[in-house]
Amino acid sequence: MKKKIAILGSTGSIGKTLIEIIKKDKKNFDVILLTADKNYKEILKQAKILKVKNLIITDKKAYLNLSQNKLGNIKIFNNYDCFNKIFKKKIDYVMSSISGINGLIPTIKIIKFTKKIAIANKESIICGWHLIKKDLKKFKTSFIPVDSEHFSVFYSLKGNKISNIKKIYLTASGGPLINTPKRKLKSIKISEAIKHPNWKMGKKISIDSATMMNKVFEIMEAKKIFDLNYETLDILVHPSSYVHAIVKFNDGMVKIIAHDTNMKIPIFNSLHNSQKKIKTDELNLKKLNFLDLKKVDTDKFPSIKIIKQLKNNESSLETLIVLANDILVDLFLLKKIYFTDIVSILQKLINMKKFNNYRLKKINNINSIILLNNQIRTTINNMIK
Repeated sequence: MKKKIAILGSTGSIGKTLIEIIKKDKKNFDVILLTADKNYKEILKQAKILKVKNLIITDKKAYLNLSQNKLGNIKIFNNYDCFNKIFKKKIDYVMSSISGINGLIPTIKIIKFTKKIAIANKESIICGWHLIKKDLKKFKTSFIPVDSEHFSVFYSLKGNKISNIKKIYLTASGGPLINTPKRKLKSIKISEAIKHPNWKMGKKISIDSATMMNKVFEIMEAKKIFDLNYETLDILVHPSSYVHAIVKFNDGMVKIIAHDTNMKIPIFNSLHNSQKKIKTDELNLKKLNFLDLKKVDTDKFPSIKIIKQLKNNESSLETLIVLANDILVDLFLLKKIYFTDIVSILQKLINMKKFNNYRLKKINNINSIILLNNQIRTTINNMIK
C-alpha cells in the first residue's frame, strides 16, 4: 500500500530534497498535498511530476497566477483552512518545512490529520511546542525532529533514556563568516552572508547561520523537544559539519553522531523510520581524524550570549527572540539595516522594560503570538527610523 504524505513548504530546500527522495521511489508514495508561498511555477511542476491533486499557495498574487494555468484535476487553495476538505482520514506522514514563524499555524492545524509529523521548522517548535505537544498527545500523532543536530540526538537516544543524559553538545560550522575579522562584519553584504561553506539552504536560515542565531534557536529547540535544562546543552564549533551532535551519558559513555553534510540523511530516515538503506559516502577518516572542535568566540558572535539570558522556566522570551529575529533578518535582506544590527537591535529589544513580562509568562494561544509579533514589528520599525 502506498504511503500517503503531505509536504508543507515543498519549494524550499527541505521540501525539494524530500521530493527528490520520493521521485526515486514513486511507486510507494501518494503525495496528497504540497504547499508554498510565492513559488507557484515550482509547485505546479512538482505537482505534475508526482500527480498531486491538492496545492496550497498562500501569496495572493501567486495564487492568482497559478489559477490561470491549466490545472486539470488539481485543486488549489489560498490558506490552511482547507485541511478538512483535503484529508478524509489520517495520512501517514507530514513534513513541516515552511520557513520562519509562518510555519507554526499550518503545523498545528495539520497534526490531527497525520499519523506522523516530521518538523524541520525551528520557529514552530520554539514558539509553539507546548501547543504542538498537546495536539500530538491528543491526536496520537508521532513526532520526529529533522534538523540534523536534533535528529542526531533523537537517533542517539535509541536504547537510552533522556534522564540518562549528562550533557549534549550541538555542533556549529561557524557559517560563512567564521574566518571573517570582526571589524569587517558590519559591512557584510547579503551575498556574503548567505554563502554557506557546507550547506545549501534558503536565505533566512543562511543569515541565521552567519549570525549564529541558528545555534541559539537549536539550543532552545533541544531544550523543548528533549525536556532538558539549558545547563545540559552547549555548542561546539566544528567547521567541517561532519559531527552533528555529541551526547555524554551519566554512565560515562559518549555517543558522537556523524554523517555526510547532506540533509537527505535525516529527511530520508524520518520518512522510512531508519528502516531502509540509503546510499551515502564511505566513512570520512580525514574528517574524523581532524574534528577541530572548539568553543564559540562570543565576542565575534555575540548572539551566543543570549543563551545565558534564558531561564529554564516556561516563558515567552524565546518566542519574542524568534519573532524579532525573523523581522530583523527580513530588514537586512531588504538592505534597511546592517548585518551586525540584527543581533545588536535584538539585544536592545530583549532588554526593554515593556517586554519584561514575557520573561515570566507563557503564551497560550496563536492569537497572542500574532499580537506579540505585531508589537515587536512596530517597536523595531520605530527603532530604525
